Amino acid sequence: MMTTRFFAGALLALGLGCAQAQTFSFGLWGDMPYQKAGDEPKIPALLKSINQSDIAFSIYDGDIKDGSSKCTDDIYQSALTMFGQMNKPVVYVPGDNEWTDCHRLNNGGYDGLERLAHVRKVMFPTVDSLGKRTMALAHQGQLGEKFVENTRFSHRGIVFATLNMPGSNNNKILDEKDCAHKSARTPAQCEASNAEYLDRDAANIGWLQQAFKTAKAQKARGLVLVIQADPGFDLPETEDKDESQAPGVSGYRNFINSVVQETEQFAGQVLLVHGDTHFFKVDKPLYSPTKVLANLTRLQTFGSPLIHWVRVTVEPKNPNVFSVSPMMVKQ
Repeated sequence: MMTTRFFAGALLALGLGCAQAQTFSFGLWGDMPYQKAGDEPKIPALLKSINQSDIAFSIYDGDIKDGSSKCTDDIYQSALTMFGQMNKPVVYVPGDNEWTDCHRLNNGGYDGLERLAHVRKVMFPTVDSLGKRTMALAHQGQLGEKFVENTRFSHRGIVFATLNMPGSNNNKILDEKDCAHKSARTPAQCEASNAEYLDRDAANIGWLQQAFKTAKAQKARGLVLVIQADPGFDLPETEDKDESQAPGVSGYRNFINSVVQETEQFAGQVLLVHGDTHFFKVDKPLYSPTKVLANLTRLQTFGSPLIHWVRVTVEPKNPNVFSVSPMMVKQ
């Protein structure tokens, strides 16, 4: 009996191992639709393309609207309707256009922190993903509360973590001029925003570290990190000047430094995904133009007016783990 049970258990373990080692694909998209670009008529073809694919799930990396339209409640409901048309699970990551930039006069002069609270309450209605089919997600915060938007899940031996790190310098405000520029913000609101930035930046780093800890514990071959912001990888690159230290991207430095430190101690591959800049790109931007952090790859997704998506295939026999393909949608 013991021998039979051991044999059955060994077969089960082997089966689970094989399941974890199977090839699978997932989708990435974001920064769409933008009203000012007239994207809305193009969205059905995009959703059809994603829905007809064999991906296991998709991740939307922020910006459900453009940066010069108002942050009215219906914008978030429209995004939920769009995500509700997805056949497979979709994980939403907040972008700057739906909260950080809502202080702008042409956005309606909202309190960005109030809009952030709205995002947390409305865009994360359950602990599961969005989409017609859903999947369970681990959240850093409780429903409706701080950091609920930071999620984590595992799929076939790969760990995925999403973090609320938006454009516009991660909601870090540099000075009084930055505070008042085309903005309805008061000095008190800017002070509160900087306090929010510090609080969330620390939480993001904690969630990042937990993601790597989870990946190591699971002996994962890969870790996928998804944020919205372009943290300054594409600034002019020169040998005698580090433009990544520019004030306009200073809100990302603590996080990226932590990414480097954690990746150096991780045996697998790291795929860092972001939107914000709206054109497709895959490269290895760290450490510098002359020194490469070999096991980290940056993937920048499409965005308005380029209404396409990206397919990533996880291949167990591929030393790089991740194979990236741009999926061009015919309109």
